[in-house]
Amino acid sequence: MSGYGALGGYYDRLMGADIDYAARAEFLLGLFSRFGSRPQTMLDLACGSGKLTRELTLQGIDMVGTDASAEMLSAAREAVDGLTPTVLLLQQDMRELDLNDTVDGAVCTQDSFNHLLKTADITAVLARLRLFVAPSGLLIFDVNTPYKHRELLGNHDFILEEDGLLCLWRNHLQERTCTVTMELDFLEEMPDGRYVRTGDVVRERAYTADTWQKLLTAAGFDLLAVLDENGETPAVDTERWVLVARNTRAADEYR
Repeated sequence: MSGYGALGGYYDRLMGADIDYAARAEFLLGLFSRFGSRPQTMLDLACGSGKLTRELTLQGIDMVGTDASAEMLSAAREAVDGLTPTVLLLQQDMRELDLNDTVDGAVCTQDSFNHLLKTADITAVLARLRLFVAPSGLLIFDVNTPYKHRELLGNHDFILEEDGLLCLWRNHLQERTCTVTMELDFLEEMPDGRYVRTGDVVRERAYTADTWQKLLTAAGFDLLAVLDENGETPAVDTERWVLVARNTRAADEYR
């Protein structure tokens, strides 16, 4: 599994600055409603900096957020500080998810599932979600598509700039597995004018829609829909899919 190291400290400045988290929360809640669910409790799996968690809490949802990155959770604690209801934040590898109780639904956004580089890892995560998402509860998550990995990320290089921060981003595509290795170099200006350089390597794998169907079905989830980020039928050049799945677990199967 690939996660964020140095990138965790820069994520919102470089990659999350243009995300309208309030609109994203509204979109996700709209999908829950569209598929007949009104969750009172929800898991934000791989919650990152907690900005989506915050917006869902502001909508009256009792939230739990988990992330493997200490840096991300530190930012999440700041994001949800003082909210009512209080948000429970846990540092956990998603493959070892362990909650005190079930939740009505779960979300996992910003291509977090793409960091799972083996189908066995996805199977492990879905097995834990099947335990902790209530019977008939919804799991909604988004993933980068094979199209995005092959055509847009591929072997291309990018430069990202913010005030006092430069990121050199180099991609390497492994065609057979549709895995992109991202080599990131950060140059950050210090108050005294010096520049400090740090680096990170992130890997993401894109899976086909058929693979997601098979993995979800095997784990005990019904795949209800594969949508684009507007909630519509995806096109061939859609960069991110939104998957909606229902937990088929019976109430007496818990633990």
